[in-house]
Amino acid sequence: MTVVTVSDAPQAQRFEARLGGELAGFAEYIRTPRLIAFVHTEVDPAYEGQGVGSALTRSALDAARAEGLEVLAACPFVSGWMARHPDYLSLSYKNRSRVTD
Repeated sequence: MTVVTVSDAPQAQRFEARLGGELAGFAEYIRTPRLIAFVHTEVDPAYEGQGVGSALTRSALDAARAEGLEVLAACPFVSGWMARHPDYLSLSYKNRSRVTD
């Protein structure tokens, strides 16, 4: 079994997952000093079902936690993954605005 390696590629605004040096997937983000919004996650069809998406998401969320960032999971994959792993729900962005219509 090949190990999935995940790294941040800030110049591309995404985390990248590689298997054997080959790009297997990525999670695009928008980052501010306090927040990271995951907007799109994609795994190459050749690597689906091999845990790439899970490893990618876990690593990206662990990096957000280490940096003290809140997470806005606009991407359905990241949102669903967080829902299935409640120990990551504490990272979820909470709107604190008091503005109403």
